[in-house]
Amino acid sequence: MDHTSLVDIANSMVQKGKGILAADESTPTCKKRFDSINVESTEENRNKYRNMLFTADGIENYISGVILFDETLRQSTMEGGVPFPDHLTKLGILPGIKVDKGAKQLANTGDEKITEGLDGLRDRLKEYYDLGARFTKWRAVITIGENMPTAYCMSANAHALARYASLCQEQGLVPIVEPEILMDGTHTIDESYQLTTETLYNVFYELVSQGVELEGMVLKPNMVLSGYDCSEQASVEQVAEMTVDCFLNTVPAAVPGIAFLSGGQSDELATAHLNAMNQIDNTPWNLTFSYGRALQAPALKSWSGKDENILSAQDAFMKRAKFNSLATKGDFSADMEN
Repeated sequence: MDHTSLVDIANSMVQKGKGILAADESTPTCKKRFDSINVESTEENRNKYRNMLFTADGIENYISGVILFDETLRQSTMEGGVPFPDHLTKLGILPGIKVDKGAKQLANTGDEKITEGLDGLRDRLKEYYDLGARFTKWRAVITIGENMPTAYCMSANAHALARYASLCQEQGLVPIVEPEILMDGTHTIDESYQLTTETLYNVFYELVSQGVELEGMVLKPNMVLSGYDCSEQASVEQVAEMTVDCFLNTVPAAVPGIAFLSGGQSDELATAHLNAMNQIDNTPWNLTFSYGRALQAPALKSWSGKDENILSAQDAFMKRAKFNSLATKGDFSADMEN
């Protein structure tokens, strides 16, 4: 694959002032979201909901790329019937696709997970490229718990992430590499720091040994946070400092950007943490966002499945997109929330 186009796409995905919308909820996850607003999760309703997000006026000012689910990649706008990848491309937004088949039980472990989906991936990638996708996503899940994560789980997931990434680059697609350490639990921010460090060492060791071009990928990691059930929650400043410090120790400067996942944080906290990181000025990469729930939650609630709510729901979505855009420059302030 042409080196320059992979690098150009990766840089475009993590440009200052913009971030990536994760709209790749699987059908079961989408059902959960829709259940929360009492809307039936039909293919048409999912199409309508994604259409509402992608046609929000001015979305291209804050969003550089959208991660789609297989079903959504094949759907079209409600007005005009334009395939979503074409609609996004016309706006200058890169269409992407989630390609993993989900996290399953890792053999011979208590409750650890391995992400599946490598079988047949090369052929699927060819099809996705032809359908208009220009980047991909694969999520690995690492759990913190009693005697977890094991070195076995970390290395198995790092190996799979690198195999996925090399296949994508071979097909001209930029891989988003997503090793997510779940923040559920009572662990402290120091434990989170240590395990994020170990995981990232494993991931980059595998990426380099499998010939993945670091300039042509995007990292989508967790932030270094206190476990959600930890009695002592770290401040926004401490989260920012420890996260940046962790990445300075583990992520090569060749990587063009880091697009953080929100991972269950509230919309406001996900924005505040990103903003505080971007006020630390010694990072070699662009620090941006690849949020799902933290961009969509207010819009989903506002919409509630009713056509007459579409404009107010789009406003709610654009507000979060704008705040996170400001946070990528360190220009957000908490007063804006009111």
